[in-house]
Amino acid sequence: MFSKILIANRGEIACRIMTTAKAMGIATVAVYSDADANGEHVAMADEAVRIGPSPSAESYLKAATIIEAAKATGAEAIHPGFGFLSENAEFVKAVEAAGLVFIGPDETAIASMGDKITSKGIAEKAGVSTVPGTPDAVEDVDVAAKMAEGIGYPVMIKASAGGGGKGMRIAHDEAELRVSMPQAQNEAASSFGDARVFIEKFVTNPRHIEIQVLADTHGNTIYLGERECSLQRRHQKVFEEAPSPFISDATRQAMGQQAVDLAKAVGYRSAGTVEFIVGANEDFYFLEMNTRLQVEHPVTELVYGLDLVEWMIRIAAGEKLTIPQTDVKPKGWAMEARVYAEDPSRGFLPSIGRLTRYQEPQGEGVRVDSGIAEGGEISMFYDPMIAKLITWGETRIEAIDRLASALDGYVIEGLGHNRQFLRHVCDNADFRNGDMTTGFIGETYPDGYTPGLATGEALGQMRALAVLLVADRMHRIAMMGGGALDTSFVLHDDHGATPAMIEVADDITITIEDMTYAFAAWPDQHRRLFSGTINGEMVQIQFRRTAETVGMTMAADQLTVLVLPARAADAQAMMPVREAGAGAMQVVAPMPGLLTKLLVEEGDTVTAGDDVAVIEAMKMENLLKADATGIVAEIHASEGDSLNVDEPILTFANDD
Repeated sequence: MFSKILIANRGEIACRIMTTAKAMGIATVAVYSDADANGEHVAMADEAVRIGPSPSAESYLKAATIIEAAKATGAEAIHPGFGFLSENAEFVKAVEAAGLVFIGPDETAIASMGDKITSKGIAEKAGVSTVPGTPDAVEDVDVAAKMAEGIGYPVMIKASAGGGGKGMRIAHDEAELRVSMPQAQNEAASSFGDARVFIEKFVTNPRHIEIQVLADTHGNTIYLGERECSLQRRHQKVFEEAPSPFISDATRQAMGQQAVDLAKAVGYRSAGTVEFIVGANEDFYFLEMNTRLQVEHPVTELVYGLDLVEWMIRIAAGEKLTIPQTDVKPKGWAMEARVYAEDPSRGFLPSIGRLTRYQEPQGEGVRVDSGIAEGGEISMFYDPMIAKLITWGETRIEAIDRLASALDGYVIEGLGHNRQFLRHVCDNADFRNGDMTTGFIGETYPDGYTPGLATGEALGQMRALAVLLVADRMHRIAMMGGGALDTSFVLHDDHGATPAMIEVADDITITIEDMTYAFAAWPDQHRRLFSGTINGEMVQIQFRRTAETVGMTMAADQLTVLVLPARAADAQAMMPVREAGAGAMQVVAPMPGLLTKLLVEEGDTVTAGDDVAVIEAMKMENLLKADATGIVAEIHASEGDSLNVDEPILTFANDD
């Protein structure tokens, strides 16, 4: 067994690998860029080596620098995690040439499975069901249009190298193909240094289901059931679960056997994942093989009771796989939600910033895989995932309910995030019934997601908490000056003005509109999370208080309440209200990123919906469109500029 390994990655996955390595008694070496100098994975490792500036191309993608760091620290092996160099065959070759061990498959398997065209050919020879598509990469859009016509729309344009949703577009007709193909090629070139794309049939009402395989160097290969990964946004997974609520035992066995056949066909070793697209009739087709550890591997670990990272390390050290296929039996259900730094109300655009407050949930059946702590920063240089929240239950509904409760208690402040969006999905009837496809998020949330305004019982509970928080603060101030507790208040929120009374006896009770809400104790003003009982019912409400205003979230609801003592309410009613003025029509950067293209010039007439610019962020190209018709009066930015969120790009004048 190895005595020391280097993890060629960052953040959450680096910490995840280190956890297992430490449990196995293996010392760890971290690598870091300038942006990650104070990262959690750096603090967690036994040693850490700086490998370059913040951009990944100058740090985490510098194979020679990483190998030199491993040699200099005496590491015997390198675990790549996922992303970056994890599926780079040349990196594997260089690692082994340096006398080190790569914890993963060999270069041949990575090269053959990493190219979607080559892997499809190998899969067909191995008897694996494949999707109709182009036999080779396509560079010319005219040629692609002719081939797509033969395949039949809709079609998927996919980068030949890489994955993770980069360089992927759906075209429903030729016109959309001609717009989307260059975008996919540009993203592929930017993300993987390879602009090749290919075209394949897009399966309608598809589900994304993948099979986890494990293989050693002694000829043993098994599959560990399946993961359902259908809930995706822009081809990137958001929710994952094991097992799938959709496929039958017969389909599971057939998919598993094909995954094993493919792994054996390429002489695979280590952990790997064979991804399938599954139609409404459980017809399934090979998509690709990910020759690495998957982001969603924890759901398999919880259901099958094993550590995939440990097995990767043991297999790399030459040990035999000791788990026979007959012993692979699932127990319970696991759900995973990816917590992203993004703004769901703006179409899920990435967000960056510092976590000013960060409290991870805990409890039975709850696991959080993260690589960040309070005060940490989500930068523009890397993927915006904050953490993975995983829950386990005896049944699927129990796992979902635990996920919902854990999300309620997950405190994240300082930047935009998708916590309440994830929570809203947990309440969706179709999701709870397992009735979903890869189009679920796009169809259910076509304009993004904004938390709803609290109503019903939640409204009363949140109002009562707001009164209690403000009364507590005012009482503390009054006590310092020898004053008495105010007992009469007036609430102002989107539902109007409402009187409230507070009484403090054995319980603390708030009366609002003839309804009484009893609290067992004063809330902790510093936690930002009320986790306690109201009228004997356990609730979790997150809150932020500024002066007399309290902003709250509860489940998928939100509410902002102005709470004033009754004696001050009349004066508040006479305060002037500032009216919103009409500003110039502008196109602004919806996220921090690089302005790669300007598609208009000053003086051009633009119609609402026209393309005006392209901004690149998190290695994704985002096409910006005009919201109104007008003439381009002024361009404020140039191609190549790095823009902050809401920074103006161009201004329109009315076309009158």
